[in-house]
Formats: sequence, C-alpha cells, structure tokens
Amino acid sequence: MPRNDQVTRQWHVLQRLEASKRGLTLDELLAALPSDLAKHPRTIRRDLEALEAAHFPLLSERVEGFVRWRLLDGFRNLPALGLSPTELMALTFTRHLLLPLEGTEIKAALDSALQKAMARIPPPAMELVRQLEQSFSVGLGPHKRYREHRLTIDLLTKAITRARTVQMRYFSASRNAASRREVDPYRLRYVVGGLYLIGYCHWRKDVRMFAVERIKALTLTDHPYQMPLHFDLEAYVENALVVMQGKQIEVELLFDKMTAAWAKDRVWHASQQTKRLKDGRLRMTLTVADTRELVGWVLSFGSGVRVVQPDSLRIAVEGEAKKIVGHR
Repeated sequence: MPRNDQVTRQWHVLQRLEASKRGLTLDELLAALPSDLAKHPRTIRRDLEALEAAHFPLLSERVEGFVRWRLLDGFRNLPALGLSPTELMALTFTRHLLLPLEGTEIKAALDSALQKAMARIPPPAMELVRQLEQSFSVGLGPHKRYREHRLTIDLLTKAITRARTVQMRYFSASRNAASRREVDPYRLRYVVGGLYLIGYCHWRKDVRMFAVERIKALTLTDHPYQMPLHFDLEAYVENALVVMQGKQIEVELLFDKMTAAWAKDRVWHASQQTKRLKDGRLRMTLTVADTRELVGWVLSFGSGVRVVQPDSLRIAVEGEAKKIVGHR
C-alpha cells in the first residue's frame, strides 16, 4: 500500500494533469507541486508509472523535443457533470462532514448526489479515493444527532424558503421550562456540533437563536414575513463567540508560552488579533458578546491564560473557577 506522502503526491500530480490540455513535462510537474512534497524527477516518474499501473489513461508524447505527459481528453472532464475526476473524488469526502444530520432530508439529498457522482468516477480514481481516505479523515468532535428531529428540520427548511412564520413550543435550558413562540425563521446555522434556528421571536421582539433539538412542537403558518432590510445576518452571527448573543465587549487575553503554541494557530473569532511577545507568550484581543459562553471558553485554557481586561470578565472567570473546585 502506498505511503500517505505518495498518495498525496499522486493526487496532486493527477490534479495538475487534469488542468493541462497539452500535457506537462517532468520539470513542469515538479514546479507545480507543493513545496512540502518530495521533488525529484525519479520520484515523479515513479508516480506517473504508478498511476498508469492503476489504469489511469496517461499518454506520454514527445513535443518539440520534450516528453509531455497528459490525460486522455475524455477522462479530464466527465461530460455528464462537467467535473474532473479529482473534483468528484474530493466531493466524496464531504459526506463525513454532515454525519450529525444523518436521517434528515438534507443528508439524504447529499448522499443521493454523492452516489450519483461516485458512479461517474472511474474505477482507478475510486481506488485512489480509498487510499486517500486512509491518509485523510474528519474528526467531528462533540456533536448532537438530528435523526429524531428530521421532520422539524424539513419543516423549518420549508418555512425559510417560503418566508412563512412558524409557531413552536420551545424548551429553554436556562429557565428549565417550555414556552410557546411565534418566530419568523431566517436561517438554519450549523456551528460547533449543533444546529440552530436564527429568527425573529415575536414574544421577545428580537432576533434569537434556537437550538433545533429543543423545539418540541412546530407548526407552519400561512403568515408571510419579510426580513428587515437593515438586518445583517452575517454581522449578527459574528457577534457571538460561538452561539450566545449579548453586549459586545473588548477582551484582552495573555497566554503563557506553552498554551500560546496551541492557541495561535486557531481562528477563534473573526475579530481576533494576536501578537507573539519576545518571551514566547501570546497577547490576543477580540470583540465578542459578553456571555457565559465566553467565560467557559476562557476557562477551557486552564492556568495557561490570564484575563488582562475587562475586569468584569476576569471576575466572572475567577468566580466560576471557585465554583468548579467547590469554593462558595
């Protein structure tokens, strides 16, 4: 079985050949490959031979004194879909991303589309897919399952596309009680393992986010609605660190050297700015909603982070930490 770097390199070689009508020389293939892959003419020649052995229709021909490699024209783009084999191969990986939505109409539609796409992938390309799947996988982390909420999701999708108000019975975790709501549904948003409905709540007279799994009953009405022209959905979701909404505050954090090495490579929020200090520590600033969610996120770094400002967040984090260890 080819090693991971071999499979990855062969994937890139195949992509480059698909993009070239007249073919590529060994030197041109070498120049087109990512810098972190092994680059030697003998290595690339072995990759080409391996692709040929896997029955990829490769042609080599001498043009103006140079040997050029290319794929057969009928293989470069599959007429029925207008996609190249590697584009179709890449699509097959996406099915892992929507596993939490297993059993819903959205996931069923994706599975159906992927089955049709995979049926168009030539056998040698499917073998490369199987090899790539052994070197690339998707870890979803903690997530919710939505099979039992299929009808809710399908009805919400219909309400959003038709711009119709819904009536629902919603269980609030913070109040530990259910209430009846009338909501203008704007969008379904999947974030950090959970699916949420963003919509205008007539009871609260404000835009709110509702966890789909806590919608206990749902009815689609005939009442049309129109999203306010001044409302910016993207700006609304960017206000939250993850999901919760609240008053925006300026936050400054200081990570120790060990934690900085991990924190600096992640985008936690669109507003974040980072600066690596001479002693190895990391200073991070961001503008986010002041919520319990923010407090929990800061606590997730343990002793590796210090809240520089604001004082209100520092006090909230300190108070929550004392509760965790049993101090009142």
